[in-house]
Amino acid sequence: MVLKSSRILRVKGKVFSGSGEAAKFTELPWVKKQMVKKLGFISYPGTLNIRLTRRNIGLRKLLTRAKPIEILPAKGFCSGKCLKASLKDESKCAIVVPEIANYPEGIIEVVALINLREKFQLKDDDEVEVKIIVY
Repeated sequence: MVLKSSRILRVKGKVFSGSGEAAKFTELPWVKKQMVKKLGFISYPGTLNIRLTRRNIGLRKLLTRAKPIEILPAKGFCSGKCLKASLKDESKCAIVVPEIANYPEGIIEVVALINLREKFQLKDDDEVEVKIIVY
């Protein structure tokens, strides 16, 4: 459900393989607990990495002005900002922006209840559109 005070921001990019660090992060008990409480689901381990097209990098910058859902860190970890999203017909998704110095502005990471690569048979370089709910 999209509230009247929100809007949908559509961004496009290409799927790419990450380093695997997100899988470790999404398995941490304090992350799982906050995801259930704040996003309404426990994420499949890892993220779907998307490199935005040149036209969409500017849209990514708009996300810094959106009201995020914050994942507050345990000591020694970085925080993350989330925005609810959908990919194709999967609505239990969110984008995660790690609060890391020099995090590339042309990349978004999508967490979901299920493995999005498997469900939609996505491969590296497949183009996808993510609908992000912005408040």
